[in-house]
Amino acid sequence: MTDRDWMAQALALAERGRGYVEPNPLVGAVVVRDGRLVGEGWHQRYGQAHAEVNALAAAGEAAGGATLYVTLEPCCHFGKTPPCTDAVLRAGITRVVAAVSDPFPQVAGQGAELLRWAGVAVEVGLCEAEARRLNAPYLKLLATGRPYVHAKWAMTLDGKIATRTGDSKWISNEASRRRVHEVRGRMDAIVVGIGTVLADDPLLTARPPGPRTPVRVVLDHRGRTPPTSRLVQTARETPTWIVTAAAPAAHLGALGCEVLSLPDVAALLDEMGRRRMTNVLVEGGASVIGSFLDGREIDEVHVFIAPRLAGGADAKTPIGGRGVETIADALALADWQVEMIEGDVYLHGWRER
Repeated sequence: MTDRDWMAQALALAERGRGYVEPNPLVGAVVVRDGRLVGEGWHQRYGQAHAEVNALAAAGEAAGGATLYVTLEPCCHFGKTPPCTDAVLRAGITRVVAAVSDPFPQVAGQGAELLRWAGVAVEVGLCEAEARRLNAPYLKLLATGRPYVHAKWAMTLDGKIATRTGDSKWISNEASRRRVHEVRGRMDAIVVGIGTVLADDPLLTARPPGPRTPVRVVLDHRGRTPPTSRLVQTARETPTWIVTAAAPAAHLGALGCEVLSLPDVAALLDEMGRRRMTNVLVEGGASVIGSFLDGREIDEVHVFIAPRLAGGADAKTPIGGRGVETIADALALADWQVEMIEGDVYLHGWRER
C-alpha cells in the first residue's frame, strides 16, 4: 500500500467520530511498520484519548521505528488530555505523515516542529483536501467563530416544499425521513422559523436519538410560539431557544425555553459560536433558509427530491429571502453526491469556496 492508501484508511477511521467528538476535530491514525499495519485508532469521544494515543496503544512495542499516518497535526499542549507529541516520541515513531496542520492556536505548526526538533521525520499535506472536507466544521468555527451551517429541505420534482394550501405531509418517503433523523442526531442545533412551528407543530428531535441532542431553535421575532406547542411542552427535557427581536416571548422562558433577543442570523451564529456549537441544521421554512443564503452562511446542503409534481404558482419553494441578482452570484456547489433512497433522490453537496 502507498502513503495515500494508508492516509485514506486514517480518514475513514476519523469519520467514525462524527457527532461524538465535536467541538474537537475528527481525527484518525494508523501505525505502519515495514509496510504492515500494526495499530489504528480514532478520536472516539470528546474529552477522551486522541486518535494517535489509541493507535499507538494498539501498536504497542511494534510502534518503534514505525510511521504514523494521522489526519491532523498531533497536538503539543495539555488540554483535556496530555500532548499527543509526547506519546509519539515515547512510542519511538520515526516518521509522521499528517494530512493537514492544526490551526488551533496552541498547535498551529508547533506540534510538527517539536517532532522535527526531536528527530522525527514529519511530512504535512498528504490528502489535505480530503482532510479539510472532513473537518470543515471545526475549521470554520476556528476561523470565523461561527458554526458550520447545513441546509435541509424536501421538495417535489418541480421544486415545491408544500402545495398552494400549505400541505407538505409527506413529500419525501419514510426512508428519506429516517436519513434526516440520522443527520439531526449529529447536530448541535436545528433551526426553524415560526411559520414551521405554527403549520406543523414539529418536535425537531432525532428519532431514534443520535450521538448529540440538538438544541431546537425557533426564529420568532414577535413571540408567537404557542405555549401548547410540542416544542414548548418538551423544553425542559430538550433545550429550546426562542429567538426574538424584542421581549414578547418572556412568558416562554417560564415554561423552560431560553429566550434570546438577537437581531439577525449573523448575531445568532455568533452566539452559537460562543457556545462552541460546531454543526447547525437549518430546516426552514423558505424565509429562514433564504435569510441564511442571503447572508452567505450555507456551507452544506441536504436535499431530498421526491418523484412528484405539485404545480401551483402560489405553492411554496424551498428558499425565499432576497436572493441573488444574477446567476453568477448564486451559491455554487463544489462537490456533491447523489443517492437514490427508495425512489427519492438525495443530493448532498458542499459549498464552493
